[in-house]
Parts: sequence; structure tokens; C-alpha cells
Amino acid sequence: MDLEMKNDKDLFTSQDDEIGFNNISIIDEYPMVESWDAYDIKSDLLRGIYAYGFENPSEIQKKAILPIINGRDIIAQAQSGSGKTGTFSIGTLQNIDTTSNTTQCIILAPTHELVKQIAVVITRLGTFINGLRVKVIIGGTSIQEDAADIKENAPHIIVGCTGRVYDMIIRKFLRVSNIKMLVLDEADEMLSKGFKDQIYNIIQCFKKDVQFVLFSATMPEDILKMINQSMKNPVKITMKKEQLNLECIQQYFVALHDDKNKYDTLKDLFSIISVNQCIIYCNNVKRVIDLQNAMINDGYSVCSIHSSMDKLEREQVFANFRTGSARVLISSNITARGIDIQQVSTVINFDIPKCVHTYLHRIGRSGRWGRKGLAINFVTKKDIYLMRKIENYYSININELPNNIK
Repeated sequence: MDLEMKNDKDLFTSQDDEIGFNNISIIDEYPMVESWDAYDIKSDLLRGIYAYGFENPSEIQKKAILPIINGRDIIAQAQSGSGKTGTFSIGTLQNIDTTSNTTQCIILAPTHELVKQIAVVITRLGTFINGLRVKVIIGGTSIQEDAADIKENAPHIIVGCTGRVYDMIIRKFLRVSNIKMLVLDEADEMLSKGFKDQIYNIIQCFKKDVQFVLFSATMPEDILKMINQSMKNPVKITMKKEQLNLECIQQYFVALHDDKNKYDTLKDLFSIISVNQCIIYCNNVKRVIDLQNAMINDGYSVCSIHSSMDKLEREQVFANFRTGSARVLISSNITARGIDIQQVSTVINFDIPKCVHTYLHRIGRSGRWGRKGLAINFVTKKDIYLMRKIENYYSININELPNNIK
């Protein structure tokens, strides 16, 4: 299959390439810190970092942790798989005073799953920090129980979804007078879900000297406005597109004549490659359901997750997949952002995503924390232009899957 084709106008140009982000005022540059021991951080936190399995800082961690520790406002344009959760978690844990019975940091994320994952990472990194308290605040739980818990034993760090956090603030269940840090993770995703007004309202509740740390894959106009209105001389940290292709992940394509060949090809793949745990991505809910039914009928141990499922169903699926009850997870894009299951070794794009950013988020589910991963893309004739756009955008060359792959 020949993937060489004319360079059309890039259909995936994003607003982060536009003028606004480049015009943000930056006061100074921070040096990159190449090793954990080079940071002047708490010994208990350093112990937790090594226990978690972080041998060396990732590129984003080398650039962003030091200014966070130093109290600077941060705008970090980083993709999934770059180590951004570890970045703001370590920075937050270093700055928290666990001898104070006050809430000092709020971290906002767009989904329940991501909120819970962030809380797990922070808790594990802070395992050896005496007295650390972290609380998750999301919808679907008792707000009265959350309020009572916070009143009785204030968490140092709250990780939550925007709606529930804002609700608790305006009801006076969550007092923000001692908040010194606000982290927005996947800010572009939160704004796209319609939480702009709530985020602005939350910001207005804080003192003017609160530190803002913002992570976003893209920089749309709403985020640029938020930066200009709320941040104080922020440090801008970007990762070049060629640094975002997750070098620890082997990326291949399988050339197919049309869509009808995909399922047989998938079964052939499973007969020749060794898979620990695998995520298969489809572009819509119907495709997810149809593929799951076909694989179950053929005796495969699979589960599925998609946007039409309710919260409890999604949580049960994740629990089953994490524990290995099912080795294969078939998914729509609901798991493409921020979900960390370290045992996942292989990602298969049964359908090529239509957006280059989604491609990176998807394949980033494998190769977590520097582990080796494998991404296989099913490419039909009608998908050639999408594959070419991905290659051009990330300045990579995706080769055809070799016959001797294992």
C-alpha cells in the first residue's frame, strides 16, 4: 500500500498554532532538571517518586516541575502520555503543608475517570508523606457526605470535576480562603464540555495570589482569554510536535482493501502477536458494540466502553479490565484521554481517528511511564489521507506491519 500522496491543506490545523499563544508574555526561562536527585524536594516525596517507578523525569517533567515548585503560574501544552499528571502531582505535593488542617490545592479534570486516576497518582506519590489527605469530589455521590467529610478532616488536596466543586463552593461546603494553587488538567476538554463559566466563577472565588497551573493539549481562544485574564506572567512550556510521537511506542499500519476485511485481519493478528492487555478503538458506539458481539461469539475475552454507558457501567468495565478479567477493551474515544492502565501493551486503531490529536491520545494508552508499547492502525483505501495527515503532523513515518511481528 502506497501512503505517499500530495500534501493537501492540513485539515487538522488547531488553534494552538495561531498567534495568541505565541504572544503570551514570558518573564524568564527555567533550566531543565535532568534527574530527581537534582530537585530540592522533600525526602519523603523523593522516596515516593522512586517507589512509583519514575526512574528519570520525562521531558515535560524536566521543564515544568521546577517553576511549579517555585510558585509560578504555568501554561503547559502537553499531550497524553507525556508525564503531565506526574508533573503537577509532584509540584503540588512539594508545596503542600500537611501540618495545616486546611485545603490548599484544587485540581480540576473533565471526567470522573480522570479525576479518580489523578487522585490515585497523587496518593501513591505521597505514600510516605506523613498526614497527607486527598479527596475526590465528583457528581453521583452524596454532597452532604462530602461536606461532612471535608468539615471533619479537611483534605490538603481536592481532585474533582468542575460542576461538583463549584456547587460545593457556592454552598459554603468547601472553603477556599486557604487555597494557594489551582490546577486545570485537560483545560481544552473542560471548556469544550461547556464548563467555561463555572471555571471562571471558581477562579473569582480565590485570592489574587493563587498559583494557576494549566495543562492543555491545544490552546483555543477561550483558554487564551483565561490566561490573559487570570494568570500572572505565566511560564509557557510547550512540547514540539516531533517530541509528542511517543518514541517508546512502535507504530505500524496494516493495509486493507476495505472495511469488510478488518475483522478477519484482527483475528489473524491475535493469532500471531503476544498481547498482555489491549485496547481496540472504533470511531462510534455502534462499531464498538458490533465488534464486541462478534469477538464474544468467537470466544474472545473482551469488554467494551462507550459514551452511551452510564457511570456505574463504565466503572465496572474499568475495574474488570484493570484486574485482567478481560484482556481486550473495545472503546470509543471515551478512553482516549487521560486513562492510565499500565498493563496495556497494545493499541489497535480498528478505525483511524479523524483528528491527529485523538491519534496521539489513543496510542498513548500503551507504553505508559516509559514502557514499550505497540500501536497498529487498520488503513483502508479511504483512510490513506488520514494516515498521511498523522505522519505529516508529527513528522513521523509509520511503516507497514512486518510479517515477523510478535
